[in-house]
Amino acid sequence: MIVKSLDHLNQISKTISKKLENGDCIFLIGEIGVGKTTFTRYLINNLQIQKGLKETEVLSPTFNLLYEYEIKDLKIMHYDLYRIKKANELDHLGIFSENEKTIKIIEWPDLIKTPLTNKLEIHLEYGENDMERKMKIHGLSKWKDFENEI
Repeated sequence: MIVKSLDHLNQISKTISKKLENGDCIFLIGEIGVGKTTFTRYLINNLQIQKGLKETEVLSPTFNLLYEYEIKDLKIMHYDLYRIKKANELDHLGIFSENEKTIKIIEWPDLIKTPLTNKLEIHLEYGENDMERKMKIHGLSKWKDFENEI
């Protein structure tokens, strides 16, 4: 699919946010600057609005590796694994220790080999112009045919 604008990306994130529940995991895959953190910002802000909360600032966790967001009954764990170079470094982060109680959004998930049943993969690539992005969405379980819903 072609994402034509930031508004379009926001609409896609809003559709996805309505289907999210505890235990879900979103892998965001794509080059630097392609829009992974922007997508995450829209997703988290849409969840906050849906829960009747004020939107907060959503930053890239590149240097911290993790930012957490409490959104009423949801806990969002936003990881950026760009600086992680070896799979054994992931063990120290405990990413999947709270699998049932959190929603995980993971940028740069390449080293993760843990099989997940509620994983949604979003691949972003640069498009024909500065505003466009190519997006591929696929996943297991409830996300299986989700790209057709957007």
